[in-house]
Amino acid sequence: MRLLVLGGTVFLGRHVVTAALDRGHEVATFTRGVTGRPPDGVRALHGDRDDPDALPRALREWTPDLVVDTSCQTRAAADNAAAALAGVRGYAFTSSLNAYSTWPPGPVRDEDEPVWDSDEDDYGPNKAHAERVLGAALPGRFLTARAGLIVGPNDNVRRLPWWLERIARGGRVVVPDALDQPIALVDVRDLAGWLVEMAERGETGPVNATGPAGMTTLGGLLAGCREVTGSDAEFVEVPEADLLAAGVEPWLHVPLWLPREMAATAWDVGTTRARALGLPSRPLGETLADTWAWLQAGGERQPTPRGLPEPGLPAELESALLSSR
Repeated sequence: MRLLVLGGTVFLGRHVVTAALDRGHEVATFTRGVTGRPPDGVRALHGDRDDPDALPRALREWTPDLVVDTSCQTRAAADNAAAALAGVRGYAFTSSLNAYSTWPPGPVRDEDEPVWDSDEDDYGPNKAHAERVLGAALPGRFLTARAGLIVGPNDNVRRLPWWLERIARGGRVVVPDALDQPIALVDVRDLAGWLVEMAERGETGPVNATGPAGMTTLGGLLAGCREVTGSDAEFVEVPEADLLAAGVEPWLHVPLWLPREMAATAWDVGTTRARALGLPSRPLGETLADTWAWLQAGGERQPTPRGLPEPGLPAELESALLSSR
C-alpha cells in the first residue's frame, strides 16, 4: 500500500520509513526539506504543515492509503492534516504522555486519565488538540500513541547519547543519588515498526506507547552504558539537594534524572493495552549496544527538535561538583 510518513528524515520518522519499506509499502515523506533526504526509493514531498494548502498541493498526484504521523507540533498542523487526510484507511499518530493533564508527575494508570482541554499553545495541550481533531476526522481508523522516552540509534534528542559519550570518557562521573529511580523507555525501532503495523490494521484509540513500568532503573541504565562502552568510569553520587543548589536542572543537565518526588510517580505508566497490541520491548542491553555502535560509526548528528536545548552537564559545573568529593 501507499504509506505517507509525516516527518521521515529524523530519528523516529527515519525508522518508520525503514520499517514501512521492509514491509513492502510504497513510501513517501512529507517534510519541510531542511533536515535531509529520505532513503533512495522514497518519494520526498515538501511543504510546511502549518500552511493549509501544502498537503493538498503535495498530494495531487500521490494519494496515500496509510499515514504515520511523527511530526505534528502545532494545532494548525493537526487541523490541516485532518482536512487533507481524512480518507485514509489507517492513521497512526505519535502523541506524548504530555497529552495527559496530570503528567508529569502522574501516575498514568491507563488511557482513561484526563488529557488537556485548553487553548494553551504548549506541547502537551497541542498534542491533545491534535488527538481530538484527527480522531474526529478518522473515526475508527485513528490510533494515537502516547509515547514516553524514546531511545536508540539516530537519536537527535541526545539524552542517552550524552550519557554514553560521557561515560565512555571515563574518570569520575557525577550521577544523582537516585540510582534506584525507575525508568521505562521504548526502542525507536520497536515503536516505528509497531506504528506501521497499527496503521496497516486500522487500529484505533489511545495507547500508552512506552516500555513496561519497572523495566529498569537509572542505575541499571548507567551501568549498562559503562558495560557497552568498556569504560572505567567511577560514578560519584551527589545528593539531590546539592545538585539543585548548584543550579543543576533535572532532565536537562542530568539527562533522564527527575527529582525524587516527581520520579516516584512519573514512571508509573500503565501499558497493558500497548502490550496487548503487540508493542515490543527489546532488551535494554541491545538498545544501548546498538546506540553506542551508531555513535562509534560516526553518529550522524542531526538537529535537536525545535525548542529543545542540548542536554548534558557542563564540564565546569561537573568539575565544581566533583572538587569537594
